[in-house]
Amino acid sequence: MFKEFRKFILRGNVVDLAVAVVIGASFTAIVNSLVKDIVTPLIAAIGGKPDFSNLYFTINSSRFMYGDFLNAIVSFLIIATVVFFLIVEPLNRLIALSNRNKESIDPSEKKCPECLSTIPKKAQRCAFCTVKLPK
Repeated sequence: MFKEFRKFILRGNVVDLAVAVVIGASFTAIVNSLVKDIVTPLIAAIGGKPDFSNLYFTINSSRFMYGDFLNAIVSFLIIATVVFFLIVEPLNRLIALSNRNKESIDPSEKKCPECLSTIPKKAQRCAFCTVKLPK
């Protein structure tokens, strides 16, 4: 039973997942710090103090702290915006730049010599520009 457990733990995907979790936790701290220490003060400088934690209403002696909920929503939107524009978009551009010179690896497709669109290899006419293709 110990050998099976050791085999399971040392599998590549388990180790990769563990590394991803550790890096993700570390990255979370970086993003939270960026939002808390840089983005939120910028917003506060422009529009006043962005803190809704003191907002609440009371029904039958029960206090509903909807201000904390609003803070969580604003924080989520700021974090999502920062992650998208500072991480996702630049990575997508880098990936697009690295893939721009690669040819299609699918042998069942070819490029039309006229409009350079991707078409099935057995096609006799291009579906996009309708040029008759050489055999």
